[in-house]
Amino acid sequence: MKVRTLTAIIALIVFLPVLLKGGLILMLFSYLLAFIGLKELLNMNMIKFLSIPGIISALGILIIMLPHEAGAWVNDFQLKSLIAMSFILLSYTVLSKNRFSFMDAAFCLMSIAYVGIGFMYLYETRSEGLHYILLAFLIVWSTDTGAYIFGRLMGKHKLWPVISPNKTIEGFIGGIICSLIVPLIMMIFVDFGITVWLLLLCTVVLSMFGQLGDLVESGFKRHFGVKDSGRILPGHGGILDRFDSFMFVLPLLNIFLI
Repeated sequence: MKVRTLTAIIALIVFLPVLLKGGLILMLFSYLLAFIGLKELLNMNMIKFLSIPGIISALGILIIMLPHEAGAWVNDFQLKSLIAMSFILLSYTVLSKNRFSFMDAAFCLMSIAYVGIGFMYLYETRSEGLHYILLAFLIVWSTDTGAYIFGRLMGKHKLWPVISPNKTIEGFIGGIICSLIVPLIMMIFVDFGITVWLLLLCTVVLSMFGQLGDLVESGFKRHFGVKDSGRILPGHGGILDRFDSFMFVLPLLNIFLI
């Protein structure tokens, strides 16, 4: 517990100033997190980061995370690049004599999308205003806290035991209830430009998908037989273990609110 607490404090000391500053430093930090997250995901599937598929995947992350403000050419470049990388990865299945399979190629492409889009919206959301990124973080944290408390006090019915044996339906609902406190308080100080009822509805959806993101990461780990996605954060696991909910919440928040 001491190691876990110390790691959390150090992580906050590093991450919070970067988040508050935003801009280029947050974008570079988001790239760093994405590359680490990609490495963790590839390692689960026994694909080395410093390999042809790994390097192509890293290049995909580099491209898919290009900032939208760079211009209209970005979307076209991203699409053409991903098409090219798809053909290269499929061609490599032949060159590797199927040691690198079609399923591995699909895994790399989905890893690019999952990790790249999730961390791209970390700095993209912050660029729209500190209140949006704060809303996302507080929804996730309050959901996790509520799910833990309600699960411990009232949890009797398993939510998805095959994927995550400790999660309960009561905890799932409790997490959503606690998350609703966040917009009610934030709307006193911040104008999100929508009605309170619509913001509460968005919060419910974000809280649900935040918990789903956690289950998705748990599903990955259970499928590949690993306890944590990585070891970079002692007591917490890897980058994906800490950001799994945000990788669902941040893109959806941009769709619903920005």
